[in-house]
Amino acid sequence: MDRKILGFIPARGGSKRVPKKNIQPLCGKPLIAYTIEAARASHLVNRVIVSTDSEEIAGVSREFGAEVPFLRPEDIARSGSTEMEFFEHALGWLAYNEGYEPDLIVLLYPTSPLRRPQTIDRAIETMLAHPEADSLRSVRPCSEHPYKMWQIEDGYLKPFVKTEEPNIHTLAYHLLPEVYIQNASIYITRPSTLRLKGSPTGDLIIPFVMDEMESIDINTPLDFRVAELVIKGTEGVP
Repeated sequence: MDRKILGFIPARGGSKRVPKKNIQPLCGKPLIAYTIEAARASHLVNRVIVSTDSEEIAGVSREFGAEVPFLRPEDIARSGSTEMEFFEHALGWLAYNEGYEPDLIVLLYPTSPLRRPQTIDRAIETMLAHPEADSLRSVRPCSEHPYKMWQIEDGYLKPFVKTEEPNIHTLAYHLLPEVYIQNASIYITRPSTLRLKGSPTGDLIIPFVMDEMESIDINTPLDFRVAELVIKGTEGVP
């Protein structure tokens, strides 16, 4: 296959809830290493780049086989920095310095250590089968339904989702529409989507449904503990 498929791993150094989260050990290995290894084991990803503002993260990333051709500027490595910002920086740097532009960008957040290489490949194959699509977004079934969510206004509960059915929040879950939540695992976009739509997603977004285990997303110390238990419980399972 002559397509250029870039595995792109954003990993800023300023995590607040878990300091140095991206290189914290998980079962004896830095968290980011799981994503680098999965991307490198993919049969379809043919380049793996880490975008970081941290020399320490860059060193760990290179140790596990990723490229770190640049350091991300501090002003787009903040907690509020967007996908669009670090995509534009990376693509601009690669085009200017290497004349390189990928056909697909496979965004792999390092906080999803349990996604498998074959799942990455399935997502890419799904995207390739839909040339009309702007992007692909991995999701999982949402266990907390938005019709069961509330806001507090003036001391009283008000439905978060306004509907014409006043009692919809009392219905059993199986009677409600099935909903999904993005899981920060595998997001795929095209450079043309970024340029022409000014967005990483565009308008036509393919859903890629993943199971709960592969969707585990590490953001807190408890998440690390849960992932550790899952990894230890699945050791030796193909």
